[in-house]
Amino acid sequence: MNAPLTGGCLCGGVRFEVTEPLVSSSYCHCTRCQRRTGTAASAQARVAPGSLRVTAGDDLIRTYDPGGGGFFKLFCSQCGSALWSKSPEDPEVVSVRLGVFDSDPGIRPSYRQFVAYAAPWEPLPDDGLARYPERPD
Repeated sequence: MNAPLTGGCLCGGVRFEVTEPLVSSSYCHCTRCQRRTGTAASAQARVAPGSLRVTAGDDLIRTYDPGGGGFFKLFCSQCGSALWSKSPEDPEVVSVRLGVFDSDPGIRPSYRQFVAYAAPWEPLPDDGLARYPERPD
């Protein structure tokens, strides 16, 4: 990884950097991610605690609380770009959407979670990744 990794939203109003190597990466197939992204799955990477820093547009970031123990979803209020999610129990547990990085984040998803809810219109690929019906332990 070339530190820091930088990224931002579609309109460019929100900019951020990640100063430490990414911890892990996955695909999420839950229905919340499907509805939030309009796709069959969301690809994201967990960041090291304290390594995500907003460099511009902090005032544009909004948080959606889906309730029921789901991670908070943070997005740009100007363009609607999904940016990252944050644990309601521990705000240091953050997963950034892979598509908002400016360049290759240097990590690839290693598992698929919530496959019990996978979209019926897009079969899961035979990619050899570990699969979990719900969230892995």
